[in-house]
Amino acid sequence: MSDGKDTQWQIRAATGADIGTLALVGAATFLETFADILNGDAIVKHCETQHSKSAYDAYLRDGATAWLGELTDGQAPVSYALLCKPDLAAAADDGSDIELKRIYSLSRFHGSGMGPALLDKAVNAASKTARRLLLGVYNGNERAIAFYEKQGFEQVATRQFQVGDNLYDDIVFAKTL
Repeated sequence: MSDGKDTQWQIRAATGADIGTLALVGAATFLETFADILNGDAIVKHCETQHSKSAYDAYLRDGATAWLGELTDGQAPVSYALLCKPDLAAAADDGSDIELKRIYSLSRFHGSGMGPALLDKAVNAASKTARRLLLGVYNGNERAIAFYEKQGFEQVATRQFQVGDNLYDDIVFAKTL
C-alpha cells in the first residue's frame, strides 16, 4: 500500500519472533506521542516496564494478537496494534469484550492509511470472538479521539491512567462488532 507520497508499506501479523520489534516500536511511539505531556523520568520508566520485551512476550503468551506496519523498502517497523483480553472496568463480565490495548504509528506516518489498516485488522480479528471492541485513549489526544469516532466508536466510560506519580484522564470507547 502507499500513503500517496510514494512511501510503500504493509501490515503483517506479528509473531513471537517480533517481541523485540514490538517493544521498540511500542516505546518509540509512546515516547513520541506523550513526550510533551508526561514527566521525562516517568515516561522513560513507563517505557522500560510497559514496553519491554517481557511485557510483549507476556501479552502474546496470554493469547494477544499483534500486527506490525512496516515500510516495504527495508521493512522498517513504524506502527503496530495489540489486541488482548480487556483490562478495563467497562468490560462486560461475561467475557464478550476484547480490548485494542495499543495502536500507534510514528507521527510522520499519520495520514498514510496505516492507522485504518491496523484498525481493520483488529476489528476483523475481534469480530471472530467478541461482541464489542474496547479501547482507552488519553482525553487530550484530539486526533485519536476524532479517528475513533469516525470509525464508529462511542464513549462508554472514563478511567484514570497512571504514569509515574501522575494520573491522566482517559476516555473508554467501544464499538459493537
